[in-house]
Amino acid sequence: MMEVTVYTMPNCVQCEQSKRYLDTKQVEYSVVDISEDSKAYEFVTSLGYKSAPIIVAGNDHWSGFRLERLHGLADRYNLAKAKEA
Repeated sequence: MMEVTVYTMPNCVQCEQSKRYLDTKQVEYSVVDISEDSKAYEFVTSLGYKSAPIIVAGNDHWSGFRLERLHGLADRYNLAKAKEA
């Protein structure tokens, strides 16, 4: 199964929107607050990102609330989940 991580910051509206979307599409994910985890902060900045959320799904990653990317992720995730069942 594809591992999905949402890197967040406190009071981040786009972070909450992204998590809400993933919840409605039944995508399981972990949440990492980059304001509290210095290694996670170093990781996302090494990818070139400076603003949250940063979504990492397998080898794919992006920053911000990007509905088209979230939709594609949900489709891939749920297709993989169905194949495992």
